Order: sequence, then C-alpha cells, then structure tokens
Amino acid sequence: MTELDESDGLPGEGDFAAVAYREDDLWDVYLLPEALTRDFKGLLHALRQQPSISGAIGLLSVGDDFFIIARVYGHDNVTVFLSDVTASVDWEVAREVLDFLDIDVPDDEDLDQVLPAGDLSILADLGLEEMELGALAGDLDLYPDEVLASVSERLGFQQAFQRALDTMG
Repeated sequence: MTELDESDGLPGEGDFAAVAYREDDLWDVYLLPEALTRDFKGLLHALRQQPSISGAIGLLSVGDDFFIIARVYGHDNVTVFLSDVTASVDWEVAREVLDFLDIDVPDDEDLDQVLPAGDLSILADLGLEEMELGALAGDLDLYPDEVLASVSERLGFQQAFQRALDTMG
C-alpha cells in the first residue's frame, strides 16, 4: 500500500471519482472533482445532487490500492462498498468509509489479507451479484480502475465510463 502524506491530501496520478446515473434507461457518467477521492462526505453530497431512477452511483479509484462504490437513493438511503479494509490504515477516505459503516480500523495482525467491507449487494439489482463483486474486489491482479471498468461493463455503461475517463488529463 502507498502511504498517504495526510498533510497534502492531494489526489494521486490515476485517482478519480465518477458518478453514474440512469435517466430514461440511458446511463450518464461524469467525472467529479478529484478532491472527492479524499472526501467521502463530499462524495455523498455530490451523489445526492444527481437525478436518477435507480440511485446515483459513485465510483472512486484511489491509487493502485483500493476502490469505493457508493450508491445514494434520495437523501438518506446510502449504501457503500470498500474493496479493502486494510486501506484504512494509510488512507483517510477509507477510514471515513469504515466510520460510516461503523467498522473499526483493522489491527496490525489483520493486515495480511485483503478484505472488503460494506454492502456486497450494492449493485445486485442492476445485474452485478454479490459473489461477482467480491471476486472482482479480491482479484489482486486487477488495479482499482480496471475493476471499476469491469463493473461499468457489467452494468451496461462502459462506453460512457470510458468517455468520462478519457477527459482526464
């Protein structure tokens, strides 16, 4: 894992936050400000601003380390998935997710394996089953952005997702 210098709080190369939402059976995907890769509460606020018939989906890729999927229906219905709880040792945004989920930061003896946290069924109603999301999160050969690209393909918004990523400098 890459250790974050908490004093700078700047996104790293390849970090991104995106929102996906569906209107009239068409998916839209837009990049959110990179600062949201370090601000979980800010991400939720941004997701609440999006129109959607199936909830706004936030997709965060943080370095080569982990990803977060958040889904917001209306103002109060929020579900979250964190790909690796051990990321919370080095990354404030992962600690914010664990705090939201009311899960303790792991102890040193728990840092030897990648374990997801949160709602594995976060996207099940859209076609990505729990087992599949768990398998994607546990695939150590995939980078977080690759996992999120795979998620976008399975949910049917791969082209919109790729177009949004192509706008990154």
